[in-house]
Amino acid sequence: MNETLHCVCPHCHSTNRVPVQKLTEQPVCGHCKEALITGKPVVLDQDSFARHIQRSQFPVVVDFWAPWCGPCQMMAPAFAEAAERLKFKAQLCKLDTEAHPQTAAPYGIRSIPTMAVFKEGQEIARVSGAMPVGEIVRWVESVL
Repeated sequence: MNETLHCVCPHCHSTNRVPVQKLTEQPVCGHCKEALITGKPVVLDQDSFARHIQRSQFPVVVDFWAPWCGPCQMMAPAFAEAAERLKFKAQLCKLDTEAHPQTAAPYGIRSIPTMAVFKEGQEIARVSGAMPVGEIVRWVESVL
């Protein structure tokens, strides 16, 4: 049986149906023809946040951050490296809470950085505070 997964494109944010066995074979978006699995954090805004969280069956890890936050800036390279290490397990994304407070508000983000894991539209785990890359990877893998 060919199991498929809905995956939201990190470039054009359209939803794609991808056979699970093809995830590691560099699938491309049916709409924009860009790579669906990039190993890089996806920068989200209000519209793309909703698409990635609600339409993706691929787990989504969101880093809620702000440009003025020192710990957020310190964690950014670790988060980017974690995106590469976890690219076939989850899509790592970033949401600037300063630029998009209305998007973060429903999630009650009280401190930043905060990372939340979403699966099929539901938040399944959350952690606050800056982490090195190894801890981010271990935490995400333990949640999934």
